[in-house]
Amino acid sequence: MKRFATFILFFIFLLGCSNAIQKSNSSLTIEPEDKYLWLEDVTGERALNFVKERNKETIEQLAGTMEFKELEDNILKILDSKERIPYIWKAGNYFYNFWKDDKNPRGILRRTTLEEYKKKEPLWDVILDVDELGKKEGVSWVFKGFEMLKPSYKRALVSLSKGGADASVVREFDVEKREFIKGGFELPESKGSISWIDENSVYVATDFGKDSLTDSGYPRIVKMWKRGTPLESAEMVYEGKSNDMSVGAYYDNTKGFERHFVYRQISFYESEIFLRSTDNRLVKIDVPIDANASVHREWMLISLRTPWKINGHTHPSGSLLATKFDQFLNGKRDFVVLFEPTETTSLESYNWTLNHLTLTILDNVKSKVFILTPEEGKEWKRENLQQGTGFSTISMWSVDEEESDDFFLSITDFLTPPSLYYGTIGKKLEKLKEGPHFFDSSQFEISQHFATSKDGTKIPYFQVSKKGLKLDGTNKTLLTGYGGFEFSLTPYYSGVTGYAWLSKGGVFVVANIRGGGEYGPKWHQSAIKENRNKCYEDFSAVAKDLIDRKVTSPKHLGIEGGSNGGLLMGNMLTKYPELFGAIVCESPLLDMRRYSKLLAGASWMAEYGDPDNPQEWKFIQTFSPYHNLQKGKKYPPILIMSSTKDDRVHPGHARKMTAKMMEMGLDVRYYENIEGGHQGAADHIQQAYMSALAYTFLWQTLNS
Repeated sequence: MKRFATFILFFIFLLGCSNAIQKSNSSLTIEPEDKYLWLEDVTGERALNFVKERNKETIEQLAGTMEFKELEDNILKILDSKERIPYIWKAGNYFYNFWKDDKNPRGILRRTTLEEYKKKEPLWDVILDVDELGKKEGVSWVFKGFEMLKPSYKRALVSLSKGGADASVVREFDVEKREFIKGGFELPESKGSISWIDENSVYVATDFGKDSLTDSGYPRIVKMWKRGTPLESAEMVYEGKSNDMSVGAYYDNTKGFERHFVYRQISFYESEIFLRSTDNRLVKIDVPIDANASVHREWMLISLRTPWKINGHTHPSGSLLATKFDQFLNGKRDFVVLFEPTETTSLESYNWTLNHLTLTILDNVKSKVFILTPEEGKEWKRENLQQGTGFSTISMWSVDEEESDDFFLSITDFLTPPSLYYGTIGKKLEKLKEGPHFFDSSQFEISQHFATSKDGTKIPYFQVSKKGLKLDGTNKTLLTGYGGFEFSLTPYYSGVTGYAWLSKGGVFVVANIRGGGEYGPKWHQSAIKENRNKCYEDFSAVAKDLIDRKVTSPKHLGIEGGSNGGLLMGNMLTKYPELFGAIVCESPLLDMRRYSKLLAGASWMAEYGDPDNPQEWKFIQTFSPYHNLQKGKKYPPILIMSSTKDDRVHPGHARKMTAKMMEMGLDVRYYENIEGGHQGAADHIQQAYMSALAYTFLWQTLNS
């Protein structure tokens, strides 16, 4: 997820309590009770009064000027711009798009033809108006996606969220009549899943009542549900364990390759997948538990997170292997190696068209795209698709992998708005759309640098700054990062960052620290659990390198991050306060003693560790910002932001950290959006307001 100056990702974070008796990092002494537990009561009157008071203070300090209003208005114009690329996906004979603007703040689902889409101003057919639906039903609906029934594409399962939370309701929708189907498939609010088998049956994983959810708050039971029957009578397909992350099932209706699959997500990085027969017999696909396996027609692809020794050969982590699926089920273990990483390269993504496979590779965090063609019994034919600049992010995805070799391709970087192309493997690309320039990028340049972390590892980072930048230590610099869940930060165009930061004289920096996926699984695995602090050492090394190069100085260096990046910000505050002049911390994890008890936190223990295990709490406590604040120590000013509707990362993290810092007399501001979910904002209006708060805080603080 991009918001403000960074991606705020997608990850899975549930409500609960635990006792406040905790073991110390250095001894077995009893810690004092957490006096701010009451702030975990999400909608409790006392807790919400605290939120309202903090919001009022922050608004008075940051939002009361004409400059703020101008900034907010201009950010909103960028977010609502009619010139943005309306990205599309194919379903049947139409191409669909979900669109938000000033007239449709919650958005409209619409469709058109490819021929019409190629026009500068295509005609759109509106299928669903979420704003009108919300007004009609008196609910603040946020669109969360829909799945259409193949091959007719006349019905869809529409997911809607109250205020932007992850939990959604699902309703069956008649696409041609533009109305929800009374008595159709319908699910109450949950963090579950539902997918079509045929017109009269679906796979459903949801809250079926007592003991049907995992410790993370996701379904551990998946059933087959027939039309016209009560949900309670649906046929059991699979039941996982309470300490699993989730379970689910889906049907692949590719003609000639129809198959049913069931999956068990054991942890964030471990899973099992089964082939399901019509008599509900499950055959486990025998691949490593931490590998990703996917099936396309006759082929199965296996992406490895750790080395796999098989048939006398060890395939390194980060490799991508291919094999014939039916032969694999029959015991054959012959593989074609499609990708093996090097010191500088990693596999970013792969996508099928009908007859080809596209690979997107990162080489020192810069994109390269290859087209692979399967060839029976030998190495697959490989072609290099030459596109983009030296700092481009290239994304490639199929139009319809079941019917054609057509694909979409997008190219962008920090200074170049995205361009969208349409192509067919083996033919010339056609440019469909080009995004607008929201700031004058001609005066800026992109450069890549490498900082040296504490253990000697070279850490790449991108710098966007004016050409001929004076290296005198006075440049206001905004540094962002993420460093978790194997998620890579690649160059991207942000009109908001360009307008609100670069064009006003700022330098923008993205750090590719360990914990991410920029150099493959090893880059991620080197900074999890007991090695978590390496990602914080990496980020501080980038900050020090910016200071040593005289790009900036501590009083002019601001940082920003959200979600896992919010945890990063909390650790920069407590571990390296002398390096920074201002911190923006969004939707953060901060209390790592209780994170696994709050909302979906139990699903992240593969990343951070189990705080209820005394041995693991010893290392977790070293990166728990809430526990590492020290009275009397000097910290930089911080703005903490959250959402009441965030049912992934509990807002209690942000609330409690704010309260503790206030008690210590520290410079902290807090703003909590009532809606928005983990994204922080439910629409562009809320997003513009929160972005304006963040940029105003940074400029005020770094100019002081």
